[in-house]
Amino acid sequence: MKKIIILLVSVTASFATFAQEKAGKKDTITHAILYACPMHPDVTSDKPGKCAKCGMDLTLSPKERMKKEVAKNYTCPVHADVLVKKPGKCPKCGKDLILSPKERMKMEVVKNYTCPMHPDVVSDKPGKCPKCGMDMGEKKEKNQKNR
Repeated sequence: MKKIIILLVSVTASFATFAQEKAGKKDTITHAILYACPMHPDVTSDKPGKCAKCGMDLTLSPKERMKKEVAKNYTCPVHADVLVKKPGKCPKCGKDLILSPKERMKMEVVKNYTCPMHPDVVSDKPGKCPKCGMDMGEKKEKNQKNR
């Protein structure tokens, strides 16, 4: 009986220790490099900044630009089955197409600029809205937490 109690206590302690270790783990995945110097492709960063060699602004790497252009999809807010590569009007109801939910989620990873009147108009750099001509401002995060 004493051996069974000791075995149960040790098994319970093992599970408790394992559960605590799992809860405290951090993200250790190496993420892709997003930014590179146009003149020095070997100078890379996971965030925008300046090139250490020449001082030029780091831009999205060619691979990231290609992925961004290829993957951009627009959908109708009413007809989820309408999925096209360019913004415009829905062929079924004529409403303005918006970025698909998946694309909006992807865009939140990179600093975005958006029109205050047209939140579906998104750019990776500041400029004018193509729909109304207003200045595009930095996109505000809805659920920012203070850290």
